[in-house]
Amino acid sequence: MTMQSATPQVVSARRLAPQPKQHPIFGMIPAASRGRLKMCLDLAALGDVVRFRMGPYHIHLLSGPTSSHRALVENHQNYGKQWLGYQKLAMMLGQGLVTSDGDFWRRQRRIAQPTFHRERIAGFGEVMVRRATALADSWEASVRRGQNVMDVSADLTRVILGIIGETMLSYDMDKDADRLGPSLTWLLCNITDRITGFVDFPLAIPTPNNRRFRRELQAMDSAVYRIIEERRRGTQDKPDLLSMFMAARDEESGEGMTDKQLRDEVMTMLLAGFETTVNTLNWLFYAVAKAPDVGRKLHEELERELGGRTPTLADLPRLRYTKMVVDEALRLYPPVWIMARSVKNDDEIDGFHIPGGSYVFICPYIVNRHPSIWENPEGFDPERFAPERIDAIPKKAYIPFATGPRACIGKAFALLEMQITLATLWQRFRLDLIPTRPAEMDASWTLRPKDGLPMTLHLRRG
Repeated sequence: MTMQSATPQVVSARRLAPQPKQHPIFGMIPAASRGRLKMCLDLAALGDVVRFRMGPYHIHLLSGPTSSHRALVENHQNYGKQWLGYQKLAMMLGQGLVTSDGDFWRRQRRIAQPTFHRERIAGFGEVMVRRATALADSWEASVRRGQNVMDVSADLTRVILGIIGETMLSYDMDKDADRLGPSLTWLLCNITDRITGFVDFPLAIPTPNNRRFRRELQAMDSAVYRIIEERRRGTQDKPDLLSMFMAARDEESGEGMTDKQLRDEVMTMLLAGFETTVNTLNWLFYAVAKAPDVGRKLHEELERELGGRTPTLADLPRLRYTKMVVDEALRLYPPVWIMARSVKNDDEIDGFHIPGGSYVFICPYIVNRHPSIWENPEGFDPERFAPERIDAIPKKAYIPFATGPRACIGKAFALLEMQITLATLWQRFRLDLIPTRPAEMDASWTLRPKDGLPMTLHLRRG
């Protein structure tokens, strides 16, 4: 059955969105080079729909609940992924779920969907608890030795890579975590710089930057192809996402996926399952540490409901405030802070003309803080998500995992990871920020602390 596009909003006059002052040739590239997030915040101050240029590309920033909903849900068929950013990201990911589009994307999404069914995810909970508990044990041993300053970001990287490896790939990532985590982060930051910079030399030109890109990508590829090779040699079927992709067959030819196709999906798993979750957890602990009252209330709930024992999946429905804290952190620090879409045909958004052949940027970071919806939008207030208040929040105004057909497939998985990790660690430790080492936000594909997240750990018991 052919899907019909949503009816375009037609008006008699083509009303143009406001635009900022910008460079006559480069547009907003100079502003982006000084700070991508600041550029978007400055643009959003002009309205929920703002037009600008990045070099030759004509773009509209959508930063309001209704404008973003139009592109992601109401008329999503008109907004594709044919954008420079995804082309650059494909240098690293190939044609995986994040970068692919059209029929191929729909096929891959159908293959992956069963892995993220609620029953399957519940089975992954034991792995998450075990990995988070192992980190807590390691922290306790360090604190008892007098070493209580930790780079929380680096430690969370190892935990989340371990969870992804074990649940999605049935592979022990522990031996690769210290190498792959930094490689993945560097590659993503480098790709973002290539998109927003003035000059991007093709990889064939052996600049120092390009040589390092090839080295980091080779390190990732070596590990990923090793995982695929070991799986192809094995005889035991594994209940994970990689097995589903390996078992998939083309409807016409009956052929399975090549090693290259599998490699693209594994790389996508690492990006989507690791980078986004780690950085959201970073800001989750950062936000709680900055709000002592929230930290105290969170610990009181954990003490009351757990009494010092390790949390289990069965405990999570009772950890209501813990879930509220996670939801509020996701509001302020969504896993993907900005998304891009290509415009296929002319459209109308909030009364403004959006020409076909142009592009839109959708910014959940700003949508989730929109002052028309949220009281004290910059404040960290988990009470917004209290059961008696949550139904009053418009769904359009809270999109930490995007929305529409391309909403994050791993949403339930990520929420479970965050709740278990927060409950396990905050029950046993109080984490404080180090005043002399403030966290600086780096807006790449994700929002990440630029130089890690050093924190002081205080053991609550013993």
